[in-house]
Amino acid sequence: MPTISSELPFRIAFWCIFGGMIAMQAYYALRLRLAGEHRATDRKAMEREGWVIPVMRTLRSLLLLAFLVLYAVQPPWFEELAMPLPDWLRWLGVVPGVLSMALYAWSRQALGRQWSSYLQMRDSEHQLVTTGPYARIRHPIYLAMLAFLTGLTIIAANWLFVVFFFISLVDLALRIPKEEQMLIAAFEEEYVAYMKKTGRIFPI
Repeated sequence: MPTISSELPFRIAFWCIFGGMIAMQAYYALRLRLAGEHRATDRKAMEREGWVIPVMRTLRSLLLLAFLVLYAVQPPWFEELAMPLPDWLRWLGVVPGVLSMALYAWSRQALGRQWSSYLQMRDSEHQLVTTGPYARIRHPIYLAMLAFLTGLTIIAANWLFVVFFFISLVDLALRIPKEEQMLIAAFEEEYVAYMKKTGRIFPI
């Protein structure tokens, strides 16, 4: 079993990457709010998401909260959930974790005021963004989140976080097709043409 002293560097790496991403998300959310671009969820967004996505999001949030509390407190039984990963592999998880923050910042900068955490448009003002990472990938923010979660999963080396990771994958798998249907309805042939020259998650 790993000791507290041997786990400390990994715990520091985990909290630095996790905290860095949360701080970045808060920064961009504050920018939108100060610019008067904050929008509440509209009825159409709720209809697009249905009931499965909000349920998945709630389950994911509760599981993440439980993991973070246990990871911070480190009760003795929590060690039983540790994954037997070699140290070199766990340190390798820092790479996608750090790169995910750079990709997230680049994506949010390119997206600007078009961003929303829900499946909703900016009505007639919404524009299709095809610059920055969006020139090659349709959903770079989701790629950033996958890299972020992959890095944290490897660093934490804990089965509870693996469960959280797979719930997040299911959430994205359900969300992305609905988002693309919304964009096709909004931009029609323009978005269909955009889909042909870009990858959904990975560049082509």
